[in-house]
Amino acid sequence: MSRTRVRPEDLFCARCHRNVRLGAAHWPEGYLCSACYDHALETYGQCVGCGVDRLTPGIAPDGGRWCTNCAGGLGEFHCERCGREARRYLRGACGNCVLAERLEELLDNGAGLVRPELVPFFDEVRSVPRPKATLTWVGKPHVQQILRALARSEVPLTHEGLSTLSPWRSVAHVRDLLMHTSILPHRDRHLLLFERRLPEWLDTIEDIEHRQLLNRFATWHLLRKLRATAAKRPLGPGAVKSARTQLIQAAAFLTWLAERDRAVGECTQADLDAWFAQDATALRVVKAFLRWSMDHQVMPRLRVPTIRTENPAPISQHHRIALIRKVMTSNDLPLMERIAAALILLYAQPVRRLGRLTVHDVQHDGDLVALLLGDPPTPVPEPLAGLLVDYIRDGRPNRPGGSLPTSDWLFPGRRAGQPMDPATLGKRLAAVGIPTLHGRTATLRQLVLQAPPSVVAGMLGYHAVHTEAVAAQAGGTWKKYAPGDHTR
Repeated sequence: MSRTRVRPEDLFCARCHRNVRLGAAHWPEGYLCSACYDHALETYGQCVGCGVDRLTPGIAPDGGRWCTNCAGGLGEFHCERCGREARRYLRGACGNCVLAERLEELLDNGAGLVRPELVPFFDEVRSVPRPKATLTWVGKPHVQQILRALARSEVPLTHEGLSTLSPWRSVAHVRDLLMHTSILPHRDRHLLLFERRLPEWLDTIEDIEHRQLLNRFATWHLLRKLRATAAKRPLGPGAVKSARTQLIQAAAFLTWLAERDRAVGECTQADLDAWFAQDATALRVVKAFLRWSMDHQVMPRLRVPTIRTENPAPISQHHRIALIRKVMTSNDLPLMERIAAALILLYAQPVRRLGRLTVHDVQHDGDLVALLLGDPPTPVPEPLAGLLVDYIRDGRPNRPGGSLPTSDWLFPGRRAGQPMDPATLGKRLAAVGIPTLHGRTATLRQLVLQAPPSVVAGMLGYHAVHTEAVAAQAGGTWKKYAPGDHTR
């Protein structure tokens, strides 16, 4: 009897039901795609069959997790070197043992030992809970060149030394890991990137006088402002992008003046009005350069047009309540998006501030859960309290099991020791239908109508002047009560 040939297009994963290729893992439940296979061998917990806390790759009929013994037929996954139960790679060794072997070779200082200054880096990287992604990263030739250069002291083990290496994205990741392990002092990665790319951009300016002027503007205004901000709080990519855009628009303005046969010191009001008449959208961007040039006698003092802005219109209270109901009850939404949306729609937290929250800002004392958004802590009611506790325990994107060292950020990012970028978090919320800016505005207006603005400001981390202004716009009446004893 002839065997029926199985075609690749006829194979589907038993868990995610996606098409799989021949050669995929074949377990008693069926074929598994590579993603489900990797996830299964990176899942640890308490087995619902025997109650032992170990690797649980199998799935029980009730949806619980089974260990390899209770599931049966999955294979042997004990590392022949360290004995840890995990996916095995080369010669029966687990990913962490293989990773440690490769790192020992890359970080060799020439004497057969890991460079002493890089030992904390070595210990942190080799012990990541999900080594597959790190093995792929370490296997890239340009990453190996960076690590060997640091190990053999070909470049100084400093921020300035790292800035001489390339490509910049891999260097930035190595820098984050070195700062996370305290080998290098902490410095803002966005500021370092701007400082490194500034000379390269200035070299593209052909006019020498324009280049010198833009260098002065970048050094004494943009960099000075960025460094002052970085000393108080981490910079986001938006701040650096804004500075870069200001430089580009300033260079375009100087080039436009040169085409009119005018130097910046000969600029007239008619020239300035003509520039903004043809490109009014550039007003907000180039305004800082114009103000700086006038203050430093680079160009004559002229009148810069102003732009009137209005606060964004908030969503209706009915729409806000509907979004809160959706976030609290819909299990189809990712848990991270549900938590972030709830903090916006219930506590009026901006996306930028969400990125600075850590797990330590969530106080859990018995059945009581509170958020450290201001002073005093803000209580968290159910069902959000339960969702928040579950999220911290096993729902964070960079939770134990990730390819990076464990982070304390409530919304951890993809780089070691860094929170999720606010722009990335905002895009993920927008993808599930959460209006971050309009939703926060509606929430803050509703809160200052229900409680004194100063109380709202203290508990949510706002300035009292801001909440008072919002209350006035919303028609709040807290200031209109007659003074006296109202307890009678």
